[in-house]
Amino acid sequence: MSSSPDAQAVGILLSVNVGKPKDVSWRGRTVFTGVFKDPVTGPCRVRRLNLDGDGQGDLAGHGGEQRAVFVYQIDSYRYWEGELGRSDFVYGQFGENFTVDGLSDPEVSIGDRYRIGTAVFEVTQPRVTCYRVGLRMNDPRIPALLVSHRRPGFYFRVLEEGEVEAGDTILKVTSGPEQMSVAEVDGLLYLPGHQRQELLRALRIPALSPGWQASFRGLLDGEPGSGNAGLIAASPPPAWPGFRRLAVTGIDRESDAVISIRLADPAGAELPPARPGQYLTVRVQPDAAQRPVLRNYSLSAHPGPAPTGSRSSASTTASPAATCTRACASATSSRSGRRAERSSSTTARLRCC
Repeated sequence: MSSSPDAQAVGILLSVNVGKPKDVSWRGRTVFTGVFKDPVTGPCRVRRLNLDGDGQGDLAGHGGEQRAVFVYQIDSYRYWEGELGRSDFVYGQFGENFTVDGLSDPEVSIGDRYRIGTAVFEVTQPRVTCYRVGLRMNDPRIPALLVSHRRPGFYFRVLEEGEVEAGDTILKVTSGPEQMSVAEVDGLLYLPGHQRQELLRALRIPALSPGWQASFRGLLDGEPGSGNAGLIAASPPPAWPGFRRLAVTGIDRESDAVISIRLADPAGAELPPARPGQYLTVRVQPDAAQRPVLRNYSLSAHPGPAPTGSRSSASTTASPAATCTRACASATSSRSGRRAERSSSTTARLRCC
């Protein structure tokens, strides 16, 4: 694909970052991860599935043709430095392959195509935040904060292999067919509403990754628990069919912005052990007069010996995405006798809201 005469310069590639998976100690356990990326000096070859020198530790949740290159913006670096009060960030801090100036999530659309160096890329989906970015940042709040503050970043697939290098100009070659931004698509799945016409609009974008398409089709078909953002095709089989009723056995406040909710089977049955990076789809009925609330939450490890059951962490930051988080936390208190239902998507990596 040659660049069109009217290709527009829309940004700069500030850094190309790669890293091979390795074992890392994290909160009392060992995690095999490729989230640690270091800047490349000089040209780097981009191939269909990866950049030379790069790799992923969990291929079910990362990598592959639809997620070959993760992009994050320097503007978000500055935002998080202010929010977190940190000044120690380096390129690759968020596990991204390309650190860019420009290409904000509200401006970039699914299906947009860009030429960088001699390679051509297409935007496929927003990032699905994984707990490993919290490991990389040494801050377990980060996955929930990335969601609630609406700064996911996005993935490229590689249309034409080639070489890229820090300092390359980013040229926009074509626009996505529906001009539906990364921020819009991200919000369509994780914010309340799921308007049918917008779901149909997203499904008209051929470049949208198969996993996200399946999530939106599940919402259209009235199967809210079937959504599995970007990962359905690669996920293991579900632990059980449909939703399973669970009781809240405890609520722990981790910080001013994050709480952890402990869930267990009401009859005392043992729950399947959680795997690193797994998420829950939770359906809560606040009361009989209200419609059920559906949200996705990350599973998190217990500090120290783990009690029976599952543990999920969520941000309570005051934002539209977090409003339902507070409602779910209060509505599922075990003291009130109410129950949460957990879907079969325990093997899916769904983002917490």
